[in-house]
Amino acid sequence: MLRLTWVQPEDLVGHELRQARLDGRDASAVAARWRAAGGGEAPPRAGASDRPASPALRALAEELLDELARLPSPLADAEPTDLDRIRALCPDWPTPRPAVSVAPSRLEAAWLGRAVGCLLGKPVEKLPLTGIRLLGRAAGNWPPTAYFTARGVPRELLTAYPWNRRSAPTSLAENIDGMPEDDDLNYPLLGLKLLQRHGRDFATADVARVWLDELPAGRTFTAERVAYRNLLTGIEPPDTARHRNPFREWIGALIRADVHGWTNPGDPGAAAEQAHRDATLTHTAGGVHAAMFAAAVIATAAPVDAPDVHACLRAGLAVVPPGSRLAGAVRHAVRLAGAHTDFDTVVDGLHAVHSPAHHWVHAVPNTALIAAALTHADGDFTGSLSRVVSGGWDTDSNGATVGSITGLLAGTPAALPAHWTAPLKNRLATSVGDFDGTGFDTLAHLTHLTHREATRPCPSPP
Repeated sequence: MLRLTWVQPEDLVGHELRQARLDGRDASAVAARWRAAGGGEAPPRAGASDRPASPALRALAEELLDELARLPSPLADAEPTDLDRIRALCPDWPTPRPAVSVAPSRLEAAWLGRAVGCLLGKPVEKLPLTGIRLLGRAAGNWPPTAYFTARGVPRELLTAYPWNRRSAPTSLAENIDGMPEDDDLNYPLLGLKLLQRHGRDFATADVARVWLDELPAGRTFTAERVAYRNLLTGIEPPDTARHRNPFREWIGALIRADVHGWTNPGDPGAAAEQAHRDATLTHTAGGVHAAMFAAAVIATAAPVDAPDVHACLRAGLAVVPPGSRLAGAVRHAVRLAGAHTDFDTVVDGLHAVHSPAHHWVHAVPNTALIAAALTHADGDFTGSLSRVVSGGWDTDSNGATVGSITGLLAGTPAALPAHWTAPLKNRLATSVGDFDGTGFDTLAHLTHLTHREATRPCPSPP
């Protein structure tokens, strides 16, 4: 029987109950009804439970999802989704900046960095932290300063901690032949399509239109798949992000943020506003804040005279409500990274705080890990990638975001070590539009053209 992941009501209730605990809603009565009826917890790693629910249990799941959505959150005032309310809470919101140019070589380094970081994290995605550490150490690659490999790893260890099933054939060092398809690269491509068609004044509905035109439903996951389903049932943004969507504070909007930073170099406020319009198709509150944070960091890192990574992170925090869970998690991660020389100790501290309550794809712990890795490695390309992937959770997405930021800071493709970039063969695989097989130099050129067209002054009327 087909078990469609991420959308079946009986699989969503457990995730929504966990989200309720995170945002302070009292869902105890709903949880008791669900468990009394035989409902289970959320699948811990996969997107669907092993067995289908009975019609009665599925109907109850739908009823309870709607009941949970009506519960008020005491965190709502400190963690708004509305942009005007977010800005009102941010005393250091960046002032608008004049448009500046960004060199195509810098954008190419960012595209390459995003691909490298994603590829490094792909084979260990979904593995527990212990397994990642054991696999890397068994291959003599810990902390990981090269792509993961199965060479030299004992068979019993591979049995205990198997590589990501879909990724191992294309992302272990011995198998890499160009950049394989991944949603962490598909979304920047869709963002590029979005800006080419609608410019930087696009609406959230325009994001939906591009997805329906260009993105196969089977290439979506978590919040994006739920929003896609909602679109197909006639629900419009921003309700697409809210209706029976327990993944609305997960990492999906953050991984779409790069293009918004790349096309607003030196203007983190504009980048955050652009990312907000994209993010609200699928996310709310912390999920949106994470996207705005990433876009602002990337925009600050984009110009040739970019400040250091620590200033970039501060620019990211300036667009996040300071009393939010995301801001608090990032501030804690930065402090932790500054207090310890051993990054494994930093990771253990982050996991102790976040892993008991959060799913491994939630935006809060993953954004914190990104900030910790960048801080601890001082923005160095290999050092930052090594640290963020060694920290577990959403390894390929975190690696992609960190690779984009540190690629920008490195400045040119030549500044990125060849052992990372050469296996990509300047070739990307994707099911998005006509981009399959495109080179990263071409993508950088297209991004540069998109930015230049968007910032060109309108001609004066005759």
